[in-house]
Amino acid sequence: MMLKRVTFFSTSLGVVLAVVVCLSDALFAATPSRKVTLVFADFSERAGLLFVAKDQRFFEEQGLDVDVVQMRSGPIATSALASGEAQFYSVSATGASLGAMAGGLDIVFVAGFINRLDGYFAVSQRVRSQEDLKGKILGVQSIGGGIWMFTQILLDHWGLNAERDKIQIRAIGDDSVLAQSVMTGLIDGAVLGYTYSRVVSQKGGRILVELPTLNIKYQGTGLVARKSFIESSPEVVEKTLKSLIRANRFIQDKSNQPAVIRSIKKWLRLAPTDSGEDLYDRIRLLYDRSIIPTREGVQSALQLLAKTDAKFTKLKAEDLIDDRFARKLEN
Repeated sequence: MMLKRVTFFSTSLGVVLAVVVCLSDALFAATPSRKVTLVFADFSERAGLLFVAKDQRFFEEQGLDVDVVQMRSGPIATSALASGEAQFYSVSATGASLGAMAGGLDIVFVAGFINRLDGYFAVSQRVRSQEDLKGKILGVQSIGGGIWMFTQILLDHWGLNAERDKIQIRAIGDDSVLAQSVMTGLIDGAVLGYTYSRVVSQKGGRILVELPTLNIKYQGTGLVARKSFIESSPEVVEKTLKSLIRANRFIQDKSNQPAVIRSIKKWLRLAPTDSGEDLYDRIRLLYDRSIIPTREGVQSALQLLAKTDAKFTKLKAEDLIDDRFARKLEN
């Protein structure tokens, strides 16, 4: 009789546990992840943080279903943000992004991942020094975009002026197209990321300067969102930043090198024969440990843009930054 009771109890307990598991699964299925779109236009290793966060499913850990989408140019990415098709845009303090702010679009920097001028100025053999840039043709991805901004800051740093020194600036395409244009002589130089600047140097071109060595304060790659979205969905902003912080920590851990290289090679469509080891070392040094946007970097960009358009004189860096989430997570 005792044996029958134990068997009955065990069977009943098993049924209860099965029901609990089914109910838990049903409850989980009834609360899907929050759908979010994050766009970027910088097709270089500077976007590596996004690639790793997506591939390692760090967004999913936070209950987010994030689409990471490349746009052809900064203005197109900004339009996606303005229309509500995207909720976040990974961008630097460019003429396009700051211009949109000046035009009334309610976007602000919620994080900064690279807080200095970064990149490599790759040139053809016709250019041996900065003085040789006079009368030459430089390529950018889009007028007002990130590469255009880097180029303008670099020329200003060297005391060069595109109009006065007859330097033509042409919108050509992303890093891969710009690198090809330098190698074929279509343009004389362009600011590139590490990956494609290395291709240029291997094919007969040269690196005129590594921009980080100039130590120019600048709000490089960061994250912007509309104020209206931030106010309506603060938890999404915080979870997105948590995911990207997690990705940065993952990148910094040397044991994760193979996984990081796989992501970079896949997203940037690098050759399978490229080991990517030097690129990994470069990426580890690329991102700042602090994700708080740099007011000084934004202000310097505004000062440069104000030289050509008075509308930028009305903007203040502190009005273009909402760093409360970044500061909360750092604390």
